[in-house]
Amino acid sequence: MDQLNQQDSSSVSPGTRAAAFSVHIFTAMGAGIALIALLEAVREHWAAMFAWLGVALVIDALDGPIARRLDVERVQPNWSGDVLDLVVDFVTYVFVPAYAITASGLLLPLAAPLLGFGIVVSGALYFADRRMKTPDNHFRGFPALWNAAAFYLFLLHWPPWLLSLVVAALIALTFVPFNVVHPVRVLRLRTLTLSLIGVWAVLAVVTLIQDFNVAAPITIGLCAIAVYIVGSDAAIRLARSFNA
Repeated sequence: MDQLNQQDSSSVSPGTRAAAFSVHIFTAMGAGIALIALLEAVREHWAAMFAWLGVALVIDALDGPIARRLDVERVQPNWSGDVLDLVVDFVTYVFVPAYAITASGLLLPLAAPLLGFGIVVSGALYFADRRMKTPDNHFRGFPALWNAAAFYLFLLHWPPWLLSLVVAALIALTFVPFNVVHPVRVLRLRTLTLSLIGVWAVLAVVTLIQDFNVAAPITIGLCAIAVYIVGSDAAIRLARSFNA
């Protein structure tokens, strides 16, 4: 297969090769943005950190469709977009948020470093799991979305003991085989899901602009959308079991 890809790519024009490689550069920019987000986290500029992680999230959403449109896998067979994507996703979805969760003072002081360690280790294992997605493109288990988890920890700002329990539970749920909706790739209710993601993005931007000091309706809306993403598949399966 690799030889076929190399043969197919041998006749590709330099301009097409450059365009395809630019997609890899675009993806890799996510790692640079993760560094900027980490610098903001070190300064305890939490809203700015989440804003940069949001930029990385946009890149992650766009690079796949662009790569498929430009047939990057065939045109640039020596560069693995899948590996690059996983590397960048790990630092943006797991590593930088793990630092924020650990260093923010939101957790119990004794538990924070241990839970941060658990976040990074469980996240690394999840990204290496070949079963991380189901055949219908759901995530299997808590999908190491620690950027989103950290956002909600800062938003809710519950007592440290309770947030510590939440983080411990999410680490454990990484290895529990329940399904979580992929907002783009799951076909069932995709229009509804994408609409809710759009609403979530607007509410999240408002939250960051106000440095997490938002009114209750915004918090409720953000939490309701999170419940839908995490629980919609389980609810549908439960309803089908009653109707069977």
